[in-house]
Amino acid sequence: MDFRYLGNSGLKISEIAYGNWLTHGSQVEADVAQACVRRALDEGITTFDTADAYANTVAEQVLGEALAGERRESLEIFTKVYWPTGPRGHNDSGLSRKHIRESIDASLRRLRTDYVDLYQAHRFDTETPLEETMLAFADLVRAGKVLYVGVSEWTAEQIRAGHALAQELKVPLISSQPQYSMLWRVIEAEVVPTSEELGISQIVWSPIAQGVLTGKYKPGQAAPEGSRATDTKGGADMVARFLDDDVLERVQRLEPIAADLGLSMAQLAVAWVLQNPNVAAAIIGASRPEQVTDNVKASGVRLEADVLKAIDDALGDVVVRDPAMTAQSAPAKRPS
Repeated sequence: MDFRYLGNSGLKISEIAYGNWLTHGSQVEADVAQACVRRALDEGITTFDTADAYANTVAEQVLGEALAGERRESLEIFTKVYWPTGPRGHNDSGLSRKHIRESIDASLRRLRTDYVDLYQAHRFDTETPLEETMLAFADLVRAGKVLYVGVSEWTAEQIRAGHALAQELKVPLISSQPQYSMLWRVIEAEVVPTSEELGISQIVWSPIAQGVLTGKYKPGQAAPEGSRATDTKGGADMVARFLDDDVLERVQRLEPIAADLGLSMAQLAVAWVLQNPNVAAAIIGASRPEQVTDNVKASGVRLEADVLKAIDDALGDVVVRDPAMTAQSAPAKRPS
């Protein structure tokens, strides 16, 4: 496993991070989830990403149980705040001072730790003054409950505004967590250049495009039974945008490229996002331990310029690049 610095900080994280967004507490049973975490640890992953909203807090609890007994100093545990949790009361979402302070304490209990290495604003809150949010984060840093601060799916403009306040408050805002893959490159035009300027790294989610880049979805064919596209608990909604026959046909063109390199399609997809020097880690998920073992083999892989061009030629114009998609994918108002 290779390690990279997270933003302009001294914190090193594994370049493959393990995340439990659509699996723990939702798609897989607790014993399988724990087996996946054990395999991640065995494969050298030290960075674990979750959020309070995943499976309505259950994902944090499962991860905390799975990591119990591990040397805390050897792990980097990340979580997030913003989306509704609990009974969805009027203050059970967003980035108000109240919700942040209450959420971190609940997350720490579920994760069985005294602090998280990175606490992330899961979306931008249009209904809370940014100054209030950043001051609440600063207080958590000074209280020792949070070591570093990050954001997720913020636009370049929002990142710049948050970073300016973080500088004033002496808060280490060092990361951004966006969706990024061969098929979804909306961060490249604005978010990445802004982040590079400010000393912020990307921790990217869905590097395999919810499984589409494994090649298992075939054009003109029904989705495989048990795949994310058949998951009515939320996975199907996320993967639907990529299940166009033109997209799937072009993804099939990646298979010989991966084969020539001795890589699986999933390994090629994860390795591709890690070629971007602003990416500190690619988050992988798993419903089986074997998937972890397969994906971590992307660590340390270097793709030459001719391979990157071949990938671009294969995918052509099905790649989504519009930077406005970051803002369009974010809630216009605080969810309830």
